[in-house]
Amino acid sequence: MHHELPEFANFTQHDMNLDPVILSIPIFFVLIGLELVYDAYQRRKKGQGVYRLNDAFANISCGIIDQATAVFAKVFTVGAYVLVFSLFENITPWTLPSNWLFYILCFVAVDFAYYWAHRWSHQVNLFWTGHVVHHQSEEYNLSVALRQGAFQKVLMFWVYLPLAVVGFPPEWIVVSMGLNLLYQFWIHTEAVDKMGVFEWVMNTPSHHRVHHGRNPKYIDKNHAGVFIIWDRMFGTFQKEEERPTYGITRPLNTFNPVMAHVQPFRDLWQDVRSIPSFKDKVRFLFAPPGWYPESMGGFKAPPEISGSEEKFNQTLPLGLNIYLLVQYFFVVGIAAFFLFGLERYNTLEKGIFLSFLLYQVFGLGSIFDRNRKALVLEGVRTGMLFAFAVWSGLLANDGDTVFGGAVMVISLLSAAWLAILVSRKTWYAK
Repeated sequence: MHHELPEFANFTQHDMNLDPVILSIPIFFVLIGLELVYDAYQRRKKGQGVYRLNDAFANISCGIIDQATAVFAKVFTVGAYVLVFSLFENITPWTLPSNWLFYILCFVAVDFAYYWAHRWSHQVNLFWTGHVVHHQSEEYNLSVALRQGAFQKVLMFWVYLPLAVVGFPPEWIVVSMGLNLLYQFWIHTEAVDKMGVFEWVMNTPSHHRVHHGRNPKYIDKNHAGVFIIWDRMFGTFQKEEERPTYGITRPLNTFNPVMAHVQPFRDLWQDVRSIPSFKDKVRFLFAPPGWYPESMGGFKAPPEISGSEEKFNQTLPLGLNIYLLVQYFFVVGIAAFFLFGLERYNTLEKGIFLSFLLYQVFGLGSIFDRNRKALVLEGVRTGMLFAFAVWSGLLANDGDTVFGGAVMVISLLSAAWLAILVSRKTWYAK
């Protein structure tokens, strides 16, 4: 059976429409809302919870960056898969039947490839820079599932190319990878305890809590996406024992989602510069985190964990937190409008949208960090909202005029609210 592929440009757009992750965004937020209710109950019962506004903002903002940049990244990653598939389609002496059995086989094969992509993302310094974003949060809740690194797709797409050689069509891979990531959403919670025999085969919240722990015994364990059997087979399984301490061994110490993507590359560059030998510099890029040449003291083991480590935090006045929460809902709404209406925009317009979203989350993240320049950045951000509203209203696409009008009202209200906060001296009040 010969698979007729759509033209490349159309396929990448069709790819976005097929993506189960984008289609499930409303469900994600409903489930996060339910977990917030549960978290409030836990706070009343035990005096502690798993959600902080600044942390949840950073998590979901990283998800916005990931999905917005994927509009461009998938041109490269999906394009590479389409190219390899088309090259081998007429060479291989077999053609995979289009039936439910082979769809299931494709899903399992994608999960197997995901295991290795995920494992190597933890065990190679260069690849870790793309994936570390997902592990930076010091909390563990459903919002962490949305915290994805924008660069990891480009760094790890090659792991899936053997599936193109075998003959799995691109549209099967796109859907299977989306469903694989979709499954992993629900396992980012502490609300579900251990699940008995189910845990022998499937990845579960208990297994994945281990994966997010920075306790030395938990590091680089449980890399599975859907089926935990890969970890059991290849020696990377670890059951959950003491409660994990979440985060990374080199804490990020910022709630700015843009800096969350930049800082790992900055750290990598500084490490490479500090290594004297060119040969060791190259070796460092492909060595596991913690490796250093003998001339620099050799391997540095992760620090021991007591369980009482203090989490990074910045305290803001209640009024400013409310302002940030409302602004954040606006930004999420704009991002959703963009992601669900990609077909309306050309490449330049998509680039403008992406730049706008990056600055929006950067500006709000700077406030959460109590950055000294945050007030100036926020003034620029509200100005950009107004300019963006005018630009959207001038577009000839259906729905953009109404959208632009809504954003314009939001920008004017935001500017007025910001002026009130500053005049009442509630901006970073002591």
